[in-house]
Amino acid sequence: MDCTASRRRPAGKGRENRVKTPEKLQLILEALDELKAQDINVIEVTEQTVLTDYLVICSGTSATHLRALMDRVKERLGECGCKGVRFEGYQAARWILLDYGDVVVHAFDPAEREFYDLEAIWQKSQSAVA
Repeated sequence: MDCTASRRRPAGKGRENRVKTPEKLQLILEALDELKAQDINVIEVTEQTVLTDYLVICSGTSATHLRALMDRVKERLGECGCKGVRFEGYQAARWILLDYGDVVVHAFDPAEREFYDLEAIWQKSQSAVA
């Protein structure tokens, strides 16, 4: 597998062997699909923020399902030597966030997803930039 430095948040020990963004995105989508994530949405945000390139947003059917989805993403990326920058929300499992620098993965309980509506926020942001 071809690993190179990511253009987002490259600092830190061991980050030089990160998977390229398109490959990382594909691994994430495959992992989510394998465990039947619902309503998977990918939003490119390179023009709106320097914090990340892509947001991957999905829903799960229960706290157990959300944890399993994110465990699978971590497992698949870990197999390629890609370590996450930060993980949040695992215990409560209503909104779990995995931050891989250039890709941030959000897994929501459906009610939380509807309440926070990240897709609408980022779409409005894209319209303001255009």
